[in-house]
Amino acid sequence: MDFLMFFLKLAEWLVYQLLANSCYRAAMKVKNHGFFLLRNHPSHKSPHHHLPLFPTFTKCCLNKDQETLVSDIQNTLLLNSRSFFSYFMLVAFEGGSILRAFFLLLSYPLLLVLDHELGLRLMIFITFCGLKLKDMKNVGRAVLPKFYLENLNLQVYNLFASANSYGIRVLIFTRVPRVMVEGFCKEYLSVDDVVGTELHSIGGYFSGFVSSSGVLVKHKAVKEWFGNDRKPDIGVGSCGLHDQLLISQCKEGYVLSKEDGKRSARTIMPREKYPKPLVFHDGRLAFFPTPLATLCMFLWFPLGVLLAIIRLCVGIFLPYHMSRIVGGLTGVNIAIQGCDYSWENKNKQTGVLFVCTHRTLLDPVFLTMTIAKPLTAVTYSLSKMSEMISPIKTVRLTRDRKQDGDTMHELLSEGDLVVCPEGTTCREPYLLRFSSLFAELTDEIVPVAMNTHVTMFYGTTASGLKCLDPIFFLMNPRPSYHVQVLGKLGKELTCGAGGKSSHEVANYIQKKLADTLGFECTNLTRKDKYLMLAGNQGIVEDHGKSKKNPF
Repeated sequence: MDFLMFFLKLAEWLVYQLLANSCYRAAMKVKNHGFFLLRNHPSHKSPHHHLPLFPTFTKCCLNKDQETLVSDIQNTLLLNSRSFFSYFMLVAFEGGSILRAFFLLLSYPLLLVLDHELGLRLMIFITFCGLKLKDMKNVGRAVLPKFYLENLNLQVYNLFASANSYGIRVLIFTRVPRVMVEGFCKEYLSVDDVVGTELHSIGGYFSGFVSSSGVLVKHKAVKEWFGNDRKPDIGVGSCGLHDQLLISQCKEGYVLSKEDGKRSARTIMPREKYPKPLVFHDGRLAFFPTPLATLCMFLWFPLGVLLAIIRLCVGIFLPYHMSRIVGGLTGVNIAIQGCDYSWENKNKQTGVLFVCTHRTLLDPVFLTMTIAKPLTAVTYSLSKMSEMISPIKTVRLTRDRKQDGDTMHELLSEGDLVVCPEGTTCREPYLLRFSSLFAELTDEIVPVAMNTHVTMFYGTTASGLKCLDPIFFLMNPRPSYHVQVLGKLGKELTCGAGGKSSHEVANYIQKKLADTLGFECTNLTRKDKYLMLAGNQGIVEDHGKSKKNPF
């Protein structure tokens, strides 16, 4: 009993110290800022004090004589990034677990009352405590770049691009953990070096604490980096105090106005101007997890799981026409546009081969519901769960060209077949290179353009549990599928009657489907996808045997 009372007293003392120190710091900040604002009120200023301390960055002129440019990614390169909470949430959810993300969301009210440094330390602890270093590396490579690009300030990026063209070294100094931003800055922005808050780790795991150097103080880090005898040529920052101190260490300083840091037509970077095309990315979250959006997601999650189960049962147990109607009542939108059923007038001696773009594992299922006919789908190492819940027949392929060709030829003799020649899914408006094997099997080929739209969860993953892909897709409030069955390929365009090579046929169909969807053709393959998203070739070692990842 005495031990329990001692423990409670100790806990009470710790909470008191934490809140007392935080409230004291907050009160001092309010006092100082209030005095500063009063002192700088227009009624207390002389006319020359109306001028800003530093000119706006739009007046920055670069030249070859300049050597270095320093800036921060927070509040400068990224729009509306005063708080980095959303990016910590991405790491917590995608690199950690849904439970870790929930704890981070619960801490948000406390973050509002803590000062910046304590708030940052708390987010770091919840997000990184016990997280594997390799998981953070995967998130930094496959998840965060998409959201960084969507929030990249176009005007500031153009300044960085100009600096690179002049051979000026670009350096990032930030209070954000270096592991969260370094990969993106170097790979997409061609930044020369990133200096950020270093995190402590033990045996391949983050401890949740910052290193002994503490949270980075930007202007001090600049002085340490350049020494007392040198200064960076150009500094760009926001109107915040820490950024003002940073650029005060530079020969020339420029600031972003509040308007330049907000999302607008002149600051949002369009997809066609991305530093590198965003073809592949991973992760489950399809939205930017602001505190309010994340709260809505957690409130929706239990209902979403129930709704996904109902939608699965509808697809499995009801007839095709009825499942499409009932599925629509549950919120699943199937958009069928200009379907051409000329393939029905086919040679009855062999089945039709439907060649589809690959967006999710449910592509063959939605095609079956669209044409209301039973189809067989060929795929690579589908998970046991996906095979169990699939309402259509599925057959595994081996990636051995001869063996797979024989298998598909036999299935075509039994009926209609669905194949996705990209070999893996792609979320963005691009088509991967088509395997040409399908073109050698039959002349009865029907291209099918398929696309999806989700608002909350992606139904594909490269590093997560693939058996949950259909569940996550169906958990969206209103998932949609766009299906367009095109006309059967003309005989003159096939390998048999037309004398075309299998590569010519595959490339023709890829371009036709891309034009239909408004997508762009690429030569990228499944191997390229896994090298980028998972750092491997999609091959998993299982008890000494090499096993290829399914998608």
